Amino acid sequence: MTSETEEHRPVRTPPIRKGLVVINTGNGKGKTTAALGVLFRAWGRDMRVHMFQFLKHTGARFGESRAANKLEIPWGAMGDGFTWLSKDMDNTQELARHQWENCKQAILSDDYDLIVMDEFTYAMHYGWIPVQDVIDVLKQKPHMLHVIITGRHAPEELIEFADLVTEMREIKHPYREQGIRAQPGLEY
Repeated sequence: MTSETEEHRPVRTPPIRKGLVVINTGNGKGKTTAALGVLFRAWGRDMRVHMFQFLKHTGARFGESRAANKLEIPWGAMGDGFTWLSKDMDNTQELARHQWENCKQAILSDDYDLIVMDEFTYAMHYGWIPVQDVIDVLKQKPHMLHVIITGRHAPEELIEFADLVTEMREIKHPYREQGIRAQPGLEY
């Protein structure tokens, strides 16, 4: 009989059920993809889900948003594309703040079981939305609501508050290694 390692030892406590705050951060790829996996899994379990995307161009039609539309999953992108290429940074910031207002309303509504806020860490990292405001809203969320936040540069205070944090780390990238750009269906 093999002995259990600390890492794989089952937790022997009474089960606790509560909605989790999950952060997918880091410089590696897969943060949004991991969140989408959970979103589609929850949708498949008849949970009420909603995806909010920050920075991604309002009305953009990436593969994931096309799939969500076909499945009638609530989806909202609000932004003007890649932030570092913005021609009007005041507008970019205003779009992020407006999307945060949409998220707050959804979080506090008790209408959802899972909400994903994709690329939301940037709005906090750039100082457009105060981290403490986000934490204050998350403290008021319905007990069983799960919230997933993705993006690089997750603020330390948010990491401390979250229940689950995963850092994606890039080891090798096809663009840097071979000049291969992002491809439809795989990355967007």
